[in-house]
Amino acid sequence: MEGLARRLLDESKPFDVEVLDNVIRAAYHPTHPERSVANNALMKLREQSNTWAHADAIIEGSKIAEGRYFGLLALDDAINTRWKILPEEQRAGIKGFIVNKIIQLSSEEGTAQSERTLIHQMNKVLVSILKQEWPHNWPSFIGDICGASRTSEILCENNMHILRLLSEEVFDFSRDAMTTAKIRTMKESLNAEFALIFRLCEFVLGASQRPRLVDATLATLKAFLSWIPLGYLFETPLVETLVDRFFMAAQFRNAALECLTEIASLSDIEPKYDEAFVRLYASALRALSVVVPRDASLAAAYDPAAGSERDQVFVQRLALFFSGFFKAHLRLVETREHAPALLEGLQYLVRISAVPDNEVFQICLDFWHYLAQDLYASEGIRKIQNTGGGGGNNTANTAAEDDDEFEASAVADGGANDDDDVPTNERRPRSSSAAAAAAAAAGARSAATDAGIPRKHLFQHGALLSHVRLCMISRMAKPEEVLVVEDENGEIVREMTKDTEAIAQYKTMRETLVYLTHLNYEDTESLMLDKLALQVDGTEWSWANLNTLCWAIGSISGAMSEDEEKRFLVTVIKDLLGLCEVKRGKDNKACIASNIMYVVGQYPRFLRAHWKFLKTVVNKLFEFMHELHHGVQDMACDTFLKIAHKCKRKFVTQQPGEPRAFVHDLVQQLPQIISDLEPHQVHAFYEATATLLSDRGSAGSTFAAERAPLLAQLMALPNEAWRRIAADHQRDPATLTRPDVVRDVTKIAKTHCRVCVACGPLYVTQLGGIYLDLLNVYRAYSEAVGAAVQQSGEMATGHSDVRALRSAKREILRLLATFVDKCADPEAPPALVASTFVPPLLDPVLGDYRRSIPEARDAEVLSLLATIVEKLRDLVANEVPRVLDAVFEPTLRMITRNFEDFPEHRLAFFTLLKAVNTHCFAALFAIPPEHHKLVVDSVVWAFKHTERNVADTGLEILYDLLLNVGRAPEPSKQLFYQAFLLPLLQDILAVMTDRLHKSGFRMHATLLRHIFHLVEAGRVAPLAQNPNNQAFLRDHVANLLATSFPNLTRRQVFDFVLGLFDLNMDLPTFKTHLRDFLIQLKEFSVEDNRDLYSEERENDQIQRAHQEHQARLAVPGLLNPHDKAMDDVDDEL
Repeated sequence: MEGLARRLLDESKPFDVEVLDNVIRAAYHPTHPERSVANNALMKLREQSNTWAHADAIIEGSKIAEGRYFGLLALDDAINTRWKILPEEQRAGIKGFIVNKIIQLSSEEGTAQSERTLIHQMNKVLVSILKQEWPHNWPSFIGDICGASRTSEILCENNMHILRLLSEEVFDFSRDAMTTAKIRTMKESLNAEFALIFRLCEFVLGASQRPRLVDATLATLKAFLSWIPLGYLFETPLVETLVDRFFMAAQFRNAALECLTEIASLSDIEPKYDEAFVRLYASALRALSVVVPRDASLAAAYDPAAGSERDQVFVQRLALFFSGFFKAHLRLVETREHAPALLEGLQYLVRISAVPDNEVFQICLDFWHYLAQDLYASEGIRKIQNTGGGGGNNTANTAAEDDDEFEASAVADGGANDDDDVPTNERRPRSSSAAAAAAAAAGARSAATDAGIPRKHLFQHGALLSHVRLCMISRMAKPEEVLVVEDENGEIVREMTKDTEAIAQYKTMRETLVYLTHLNYEDTESLMLDKLALQVDGTEWSWANLNTLCWAIGSISGAMSEDEEKRFLVTVIKDLLGLCEVKRGKDNKACIASNIMYVVGQYPRFLRAHWKFLKTVVNKLFEFMHELHHGVQDMACDTFLKIAHKCKRKFVTQQPGEPRAFVHDLVQQLPQIISDLEPHQVHAFYEATATLLSDRGSAGSTFAAERAPLLAQLMALPNEAWRRIAADHQRDPATLTRPDVVRDVTKIAKTHCRVCVACGPLYVTQLGGIYLDLLNVYRAYSEAVGAAVQQSGEMATGHSDVRALRSAKREILRLLATFVDKCADPEAPPALVASTFVPPLLDPVLGDYRRSIPEARDAEVLSLLATIVEKLRDLVANEVPRVLDAVFEPTLRMITRNFEDFPEHRLAFFTLLKAVNTHCFAALFAIPPEHHKLVVDSVVWAFKHTERNVADTGLEILYDLLLNVGRAPEPSKQLFYQAFLLPLLQDILAVMTDRLHKSGFRMHATLLRHIFHLVEAGRVAPLAQNPNNQAFLRDHVANLLATSFPNLTRRQVFDFVLGLFDLNMDLPTFKTHLRDFLIQLKEFSVEDNRDLYSEERENDQIQRAHQEHQARLAVPGLLNPHDKAMDDVDDEL
């Protein structure tokens, strides 16, 4: 095989297709002994610059499909990367070869079927050529392909595939693969010539009897429907043809429904087409009533015995049709005239929602969420109007009025152009005046509704919304907080991993049910209590039914008034506790217990308002902490922690009838409560109790003075264990490194860390008593690890005893980092921490880090130092040179070996460097001058890293560094520019133009713009002998690019470089300039270039998330009570 590979790659000998076939056979054979050699040879062959020249010979001469496919890949690579520098005759030859080969293979039935895969690949290559040549150099393409399609049905079928691919490339995938100017030109050309394509589709759909051709035509038409001029849809018989001819035919029903869905989902349309959309809906509904009678079961499509895949696809697309139409045009059918049709369609959607397929349910859920949200918003607007703009109750729990009048029809007429066969080219998006007209029409309809009766009354006919509520309750997804679940074997177990898809679905279902509850609280309560009664009497008892019901009950927290919530929740908890008493079996009790804990944890407002109930609930949680069933103890501890965060003021305040605050009894009973808990559960319990102590009590209370003694009492057990360890150590230093003692030290440090996280600055009262002992233990463990390494070498770090010692060291470091991060006035002011706590820890920590071998160094040291610099800033500026001297070079040697080793160290190191650069920049110039280059080189190495978070950190450090340098004194500034500006520029261009760092494009653009504008503005001294810095840098960059990318023309390079120095370009324009250039480097590449637009997507997501969060805050109950930035400190006690 190695000989064949050498023969294949030898460009001095004639290309041998048979040798290529043999290599490909070996590469594709799963058990061939030299498969890797063959794969490497093919990769190298594809990278050779002239491989594409043999593509015709490979495609014609290869005896295997994989060989012909390889030839097409090589040709496609050349088209994407070298097309513009190929001679005209070679481009014409490639184009002619592909066109003729496609016609040859797709003109006969036999070859069209046998070579279907090859033809599909050739179609993609042809589209690659079109993206280069059309329309300027191949203006007749659309006319040619439409004309040729009328000569042969077999050829026409493949031409439909080509047209579909072209539409998808231009309108769906173009943004990431073509320049903005090219995209605009191709879209305009495709719009202008669409009449030819539409006539061809009409001709085929009206005349062809070939099923595969009709399917291909419908698929092609579907690809065009989202952007073609609207006249083609509504001023031709297209919709009627799709409904009456193809939807009614079982063979084409799914394809026709897909086209109708695409049309029905169009939004922001001219008002004159409103009637056309209503007619489309009505005609589709009439046809559907024939195909699927109103009493037919849609769930039967998913019956393993009677269902079929085609039927399942039909149900899914039907869900898409109804949800798409209603989301875009619901108001058009909310009239007296169309109300029956609207309700019929919604009833279909309710039936589809019951189908046992989660993907279909997700489609329906998306619409029900939209509808419930829309109806709730309408109720809010109506209430404001009815109260004259006053801020009335924003919930919609009022009883429904008896009036069932619907709004009057307000459909705007639009005249169609009947003068020509081809309709008028009404373009989308429409003009601003048209948009204003549509908005006015919509406003008129809304005003008509709001001035009359509530919109929600229309949707209550036939108990429609009640059916939707029942569907949400019966199918509620599992919340993130629930840890006890039923597994696939029907057993109650603890969930070990998070189901992110179920969590996302729960969030949507929760919001939907909250909106529906606001629309009619009584109905929601009635449905839930009825289902709970069926659980209690055993009629519908099952773990799954109880789980979904309780998850639904917990989901509507906050969606009702306090009185309603009290009545409802008391009934629910009473029934659940009774159910727990009567059910036998550990699994049953575990299931009920988990649901009780989830429900009570979801209603902190109720718990804060009812102390006795809160106390009962917490005592019940303490009981569950002794239940040894998997997951119950975890959930009890987690629920207590959630309650502690939301109700802490209640626990630290003396309640009526109580001799003292509950927290006193809790701390006193702590040993008994935690006696059956595992260590990680004990840590959670300590965090919850310390959370209570983070509250300073109400104004005028004496609790603030009691916090430190209570914390000391809380920490009595771990502190007593710590004192025993210290006493044993004094008697015999060797006891400190015994395995059981090391484990105890680790557990104690973890407990202290969780307490510090929870109670914040108050923890200083505890740390002060053990701080020096902690440092001594750290020093002792460091020496023990060092001794083991000295005795056994690097292998010692893998020994169990050394791993345990290092684990204890890391927990101590995490504890100290947490304390520094939490320090604040009044108990632990940062100045006190900087002067008292920081100096003693530097010697043992820095000395150990410097002395240790790389494998024994802890990344937590770097994290601790980064936290110190980030939190204490200029208070520790004098210590920064000492810190950098100890960790800089040793860490840099570790992480620059390769891109894989020590990932935690590299991230922590650059986090530290970023903190120093941001807050203690002067300290970077205080290190020895020979280290300045090390700093810059480390930053360059960081942004060249393939790990995204490391690369992003490096880019941010560099930008901050350049900004700080710009503020430095002139001599220091110019010395930096002379030494580093050109190398930095070259490195930034290198990572921007490779394939591995697209995610950093935003910062690449920011840095390049900063550097080029510095030079153009004359802020940089001459970088070479040429006194004209601007001209020198232009030539330097142009030569660099021309040398690196020979496929670019001089004109392309000149235009790009000229734009780089344009001071009038803002950052968005500069980024567009860079994107277009990057796409030209490998134009129309099949690579994923979406990361070039990551900033825009991230900004859109952030803005959308902020808007959604603000909207949720305005709806009572919409936010999970534990996601709210709320506390009980302002509640009435």
